[in-house]
Amino acid sequence: MDLDVFVTAHRAEWDRLDHLLRRGRRLTGAEADELVALYQRTATHLSLIQSSAPDPMLTGRLTQLVARARSTVTGTRRSTWRDAAHFFTAGFPAAVYRSRHWWVPTALISTAVAALIGWWIATHPEVQAAIAAPAELRELTRPGGQYETYYSSHPAASFAAQVWTNNAQAAAICLVFGAFLCLPVIWVLFQNMLNLGIGIGLMSSAGRLDTFLGLVLPHGLLELTAVFVAAGTGLRLGWTVIDPGPRTRRVALAEQGRAAIGMAIGLAVVLFVSGVIEGFVTPSGLPTWARIAIGIAAELAFLVYVYVLGGRAARAGETGDVEAPDRSAVLPTAA
Repeated sequence: MDLDVFVTAHRAEWDRLDHLLRRGRRLTGAEADELVALYQRTATHLSLIQSSAPDPMLTGRLTQLVARARSTVTGTRRSTWRDAAHFFTAGFPAAVYRSRHWWVPTALISTAVAALIGWWIATHPEVQAAIAAPAELRELTRPGGQYETYYSSHPAASFAAQVWTNNAQAAAICLVFGAFLCLPVIWVLFQNMLNLGIGIGLMSSAGRLDTFLGLVLPHGLLELTAVFVAAGTGLRLGWTVIDPGPRTRRVALAEQGRAAIGMAIGLAVVLFVSGVIEGFVTPSGLPTWARIAIGIAAELAFLVYVYVLGGRAARAGETGDVEAPDRSAVLPTAA
């Protein structure tokens, strides 16, 4: 190949491509199409020169030109504050709203299980005796006992951080390991409801159920709701393994998995709020009614956020999945 003749024949195309790239986003539709065509031709020219008549200076220029064109054609998307705002105002609440048919039944069944365990323990002294010795039970349930001092045993900030970490781990297990046929999710739920049921049963048997609920409800409403949402999402992910529907199992798991990752980020924020309440409000000197009112207000705010904001976003087509440019192609696409 005569390199001089080749350069003379195609220099105008390369210069035109460089000119279009310098204009950036100010291109018309026709110019954008022209840029794509010139990018493809220049990439072919670069390949021919490299294989037939390599010239360091020309190869360097065309390599840089093709790289710039590729970046412009394929696009380089960067996360911005707008993406974060969209996630928390549309993506996350829509994902929670769309999965409500999983986490609402999970919440109802789990709460019923905890109540049943609590009733069983409260009405069967032999079960209480199997849990701990009478002296230990008295220490747990007496005024100023371990159930009450637990929330004030550490500085509020460090206690809130510890609680947030533990709850976030439980939620993450539900979200990440739900794909293992739902079994880890069921185990995490049962452990949480067992602990709650034991507290209800022991404090009820001591005639101090009102004190226990006054300690648990301020933070527990929002905290357990977040756990139920995570568990419902995990169960949904696990069921996708069993029944992916009309999609292939790979595509279905990819969609649900991306939504679950987004859910983990959103729930981490929700659990942070519940952790702050548990660290600063639950052990505070506020009247019981005031602490419970704060917990109810936080729970109602979250439900309004999900059902109003999330419902509106879901009806507008929001799914909680990542933006289309960030997804892997489901069908083959042209290079």
